[in-house]
Formats: sequence, C-alpha cells, structure tokens
Amino acid sequence: MKAYWISIYEKVAETETQKEYGKKATVAIQKYSGKFLVRGGKNISKEGSISPRTVIAEFPSFEDAVKCYNSNEYKEALKILKGKAIRNLQIVEGI
Repeated sequence: MKAYWISIYEKVAETETQKEYGKKATVAIQKYSGKFLVRGGKNISKEGSISPRTVIAEFPSFEDAVKCYNSNEYKEALKILKGKAIRNLQIVEGI
C-alpha cells in the first residue's frame, strides 16, 4: 500500500536555503522510489491556517517512506533546514 509524506509549512526558509534542502531531499526521496505529487504552487486555505508551502511525496509503501525519512541522505537535507523553516511533516499510509 502506498504512503505519503505530507509537509505543511508555517514558515519557509529563504530561497537559497530551500533550494539547497530541496536538492538533497530529492536525492533521498528518489533513492527510496518516492516521487513528488505536490511541491509548492498556488493554494487556497479554506479551513484552518494559511500555509505558504505544501509538499506531498508518494512512496511505494509505508516502510519505504519511513526508511527514507530515517536515511542518512535525508538527515543531511534536514540539517540544512534546521532553525530556518517551520513545518509539520506526517507520514501517512494510503488507501
């Protein structure tokens, strides 16, 4: 069963930091057969707080999504964002 990383930002890092994070995160996500379904773009908040950025990545399985998040490659990407962005990231199993 597929799984998804759903990342909703409250505060986005400066452009260069976000780009650097994105490059490293993409390498990790692709290593675990993940692909982006949503990566920013236009959005409207109909309920709850407005978010400046939402990212959704799809993985073949819940296990792959968790392995990716815990991987050394993704840990390197996370170091770039530390203290520079605020977000909520959940790993959710699909139906």
